[in-house]
Amino acid sequence: MITRKQWTTISEFLIETTIRICGISAIIFVFGIFFFVFREGAGFLFSKWEPLKFFFSTEWYPTSVSNKRYGILAIIAGTASVTVIAMTIAVPFGLGAAIFISEFCTGKLKEFLKILIEFLAAIPSVVWGFIGLMVMNPLIIDLFRVPIGLTALNGGIILSLMAIPIIVSISEDALKAVPDSYREAAIALGITKWQMVYRVLMPAAKNGLLAAVLLGVGRAVGETMAVLLATGHAVQIPGSPLDSVRTLTATIAAELGEAPVGSDHYQVLFVIGIFLFTITFVINLTAYLIVKGIRVQHGES
Repeated sequence: MITRKQWTTISEFLIETTIRICGISAIIFVFGIFFFVFREGAGFLFSKWEPLKFFFSTEWYPTSVSNKRYGILAIIAGTASVTVIAMTIAVPFGLGAAIFISEFCTGKLKEFLKILIEFLAAIPSVVWGFIGLMVMNPLIIDLFRVPIGLTALNGGIILSLMAIPIIVSISEDALKAVPDSYREAAIALGITKWQMVYRVLMPAAKNGLLAAVLLGVGRAVGETMAVLLATGHAVQIPGSPLDSVRTLTATIAAELGEAPVGSDHYQVLFVIGIFLFTITFVINLTAYLIVKGIRVQHGES
């Protein structure tokens, strides 16, 4: 007969074991994904890959019969341009919304804005892509008198709307993590609310705010369907935000289904995947280290 104390001990052991298995499985899944991507691209990476041509050539002709070329410079430029536009919009609006919700908003309005931000985060990326295609496309054509509205600007606006919820959520948490003693000391000195935000809270939460921005960048770089539908998918280095571009993620999504399995084209797409995986890993690792630094500092203080 199992006693109540023994049953409690067994239950706690099972729960702890389950949690440990879930944590370990997440790590295994990440390494499994990287192993799969690396395995599929390894043949080209170690035998035919020419780094200079790959990174510094704008000629992307993977289906040419006589002269296949795999240069991703224009695609990298397209990804960078869309990301820069997105962050130019998302960072000020995201940080501003986080400050407003955290420091100036109270009651039902605060709860409503939080729900609205969560709703934006829940919208599927393909829906954002359709918004770019069906709403932003004709709007950009009418406003800027251009022949097509599927441009870097279109993709940047859509990506900014997708990145804002992440930036707002993490920035608000960073602002909440600032000790109340900072606020009380600032009020005791007689400064205004805006001065307290600018001179006290933002410097104190700067690492958390930077982490929020970095995670927003990671969201923008790794997005696929929205930019596939909203950017025009043209392989060229953009001269202005109104030029059509192609991103790394959209290239993989658009061409992987048509590339013969095991071909150079197929393997090159996985090499691009390795490059993207590395970029997002570095961005997220940097954000994690920044957040960890905040916790260490608060623990020491």
